[in-house]
Amino acid sequence: MSAFIRPSRRGLIKAAGATALLGGIGMPGISRAQSDVLRFGHLTPRTGFLGPLGEFAVMAADLAVEEINAAGGVMGRKLEILKEDSVNPQTASTKAERMIERDKVACIIGEISSASCLTIAQVAARTKTLYVNTGGNSDALRGANCNKFMFHVESQNSMYVKTCGRSLMQQGLVKGKKWFSLTADYAFGHDLLKVAKRFMEANGGQFAADKLVPTDLTDFSALLIEIRNAKPDLVISNLAGNQITNFLKQYSEFGLTFPVAGFGFDTALAWAAGKDNFGGTWPVVWHHLIDTPNSKKFVQAFTAKYKKPPENQAWGDYLAVKIFAQTMNEIKSTDSMKIIEHWEKGATFDVMKTREGYFRKSDHQMMHEMYTVQAVGASAKNQWDIFSSSPAVPAANESLEVIATTAEENECKMA
Repeated sequence: MSAFIRPSRRGLIKAAGATALLGGIGMPGISRAQSDVLRFGHLTPRTGFLGPLGEFAVMAADLAVEEINAAGGVMGRKLEILKEDSVNPQTASTKAERMIERDKVACIIGEISSASCLTIAQVAARTKTLYVNTGGNSDALRGANCNKFMFHVESQNSMYVKTCGRSLMQQGLVKGKKWFSLTADYAFGHDLLKVAKRFMEANGGQFAADKLVPTDLTDFSALLIEIRNAKPDLVISNLAGNQITNFLKQYSEFGLTFPVAGFGFDTALAWAAGKDNFGGTWPVVWHHLIDTPNSKKFVQAFTAKYKKPPENQAWGDYLAVKIFAQTMNEIKSTDSMKIIEHWEKGATFDVMKTREGYFRKSDHQMMHEMYTVQAVGASAKNQWDIFSSSPAVPAANESLEVIATTAEENECKMA
């Protein structure tokens, strides 16, 4: 695949140089006693309500490693990825520490649960090991809980809300409207609800009700009856994982017709619901229908290997592995502080969209485009292409940062 990283916003790397970037460049200071293998640690939920997303993450990470090794590895060393089910925040912390202390991984990649992201980040800061979050959305991870050793490929909740919010305002579903929201009862959901309420207050809407939903709830009948009785202008999902799938299926079965939208979303969950049950307006960090050269190459390679297209969680983990490997090849080092310096200086990345992305120095959030997708229902051509997409958000004439937290909204004080 062509190069994903560029040394600075002014530097240009031609596609023909991609193989060279990933090729065998000698690493200064490596003794003969050191292993010829370089290890990355990968943690993500593979069981529980986030498990379906974690499996896409693992498949994508494996694909990225295969491609990197086929192109020469990292500084002449073969790349291996050590993969573990993070299970829960406590287990994630323990496994991250073991990967770093015992297995000597060069970095940690992954996660979906915002609560587990936080515990991994604490280990990363203590051991001075770089961690790239590929799935945790909480603004707090980029705010009060930010730290120098944590970066974010995944978008923050504010980016999801502001992206989808633009579409909802265009549809006349915000100002003067009443929303009924369902929120996953853990760190991600609480943070997302806070951001959603901030958006509504700023744009003239209000909540008819907001309900916290346990992450192990599978029967939404009681909540669906409440929604029917409340007659809201819009039903908002702040749910996560297979909660979304179950909710969409049961919403369809109940025959409710109130418009639906969501502020947290993964395309795998829509696929699991099926084209007849999936409905509404949803924000997404990436999807398999994006028409750019590198996006199409990724979709083609993933589909050839796994017999199904990648979804947005796959994009995040694939991209993180690629960014790490190509950065190390470029700066000829695996040293965390040197990588941090390189990224904070404004290195830009081909993120398979129409514009390059970069890590914002203030909070280490990647600035990149997002999309809003709309269910197409019975007109879907197959089980995968069940939505249509908006153009990239922000628009080409806008700064990438207009959908992210503002300086006033962000509490990050990078140590």
